[in-house]
Amino acid sequence: MRIIPDSSGAGAASRAVTPAAFSVVVALSICHFLNDTMQSVLAAIYPILKTNYDLSFTQIGLLTFAFQFTASLLQPAIGAFTDRRPIGYALPAGTGFTLIGLLLLATAGYYGLLLLAAALVGFGSAVFHPESSRIARLASGGRHGTAQSVFQVGGNVGTATGPLLAAFIIVPNGQSSVAWFAFAALCGIAILTWVSRWYAAFRRASAGRPADDRTLLHSRRRVIIALVVLALLVFTKNIYVASFSSFYTFYVIERFGVSVQDSQLMLFLFLGAMAAGTLIGGPIGDRIGAKAVIWVSILGILPFTLMLPYADLFWTAMLTVIIGVVLASAFPAIIVFAQELVPGRVGLIAGVFFGFAFGMGGIAAAVLGQVADARGIVYVYEVCAFLPFLGLLTILLPKNIR
Repeated sequence: MRIIPDSSGAGAASRAVTPAAFSVVVALSICHFLNDTMQSVLAAIYPILKTNYDLSFTQIGLLTFAFQFTASLLQPAIGAFTDRRPIGYALPAGTGFTLIGLLLLATAGYYGLLLLAAALVGFGSAVFHPESSRIARLASGGRHGTAQSVFQVGGNVGTATGPLLAAFIIVPNGQSSVAWFAFAALCGIAILTWVSRWYAAFRRASAGRPADDRTLLHSRRRVIIALVVLALLVFTKNIYVASFSSFYTFYVIERFGVSVQDSQLMLFLFLGAMAAGTLIGGPIGDRIGAKAVIWVSILGILPFTLMLPYADLFWTAMLTVIIGVVLASAFPAIIVFAQELVPGRVGLIAGVFFGFAFGMGGIAAAVLGQVADARGIVYVYEVCAFLPFLGLLTILLPKNIR
């Protein structure tokens, strides 16, 4: 893969990539699918671990904490470090930690090793997200929104299909069958080694050019306000997504008396719609601007979320698809907008927002669970229906930065 020389100055390298470099984005999307599929194994194995090791719910919670601490909280630090000191083969090395974590999960004989395994799987994810987001932007040929959508849809599909794979492989065969997912890690390492070679060639071709201009195009105060607004919008999105990923099956069972299998099909409607929305959002943002997509994605779903708790089964399914598609289109636009607000800090921004999104999803699920216990599962959706009102905060964002 070659880089076309360009003499236009700082930042030109990321726009000088040939169209063939978009295959790098596709490769990263495939690896995102593998990464998020492997992540889902940990939660899928909880019932088996609880039985095998007689774990309490507190100990299960600590496993989640060990995973989320490394997967979520370390992402900004790793992104900030590699912004200043890029590490050529960080991606395959990070997936190597995931591989070791999976093998430990398959063979651990006591609780301390399970904690270590969870932390290692999380650390691999913490390296993957900011680094792969940076390289996807470099390989985008200037189509930053499209690249983010293609990259992120791999993660959406992995999140949706991971539990199914776990159900067919781990549940029937037990803890040791987690080792089969090591093949996914090995595939990821192979693909990411190829991506790292492309990245090394890109850096060599860009070596003589000036460093990217990190000058803020808006005042520091306005940038901080904009980043806080974007974080609140991600917070809004992930609370609503958490209400579906954790409790939607219980909701449709209670409201409509459907079977467990049918409730799973309803959930996959939402997850599939999320994947479609993620893929659509970036290209649209490249055409009409990220801010316009954010307006439509967050505030635009408000009528549908308000109708959902009162709809019959057919319209619940229809509204689920609409909400999933429209809501998911926001995240690629938010990432691109934030990266353009803070030039030259692609890894840091990706780490903050991917980590923040992941962490908020976990916290939101815990809080919504308490609300459901206290007031009922239907009440959760009646309350969450008003969350898109926070989309009005989009008015505080500056105009799109091109």
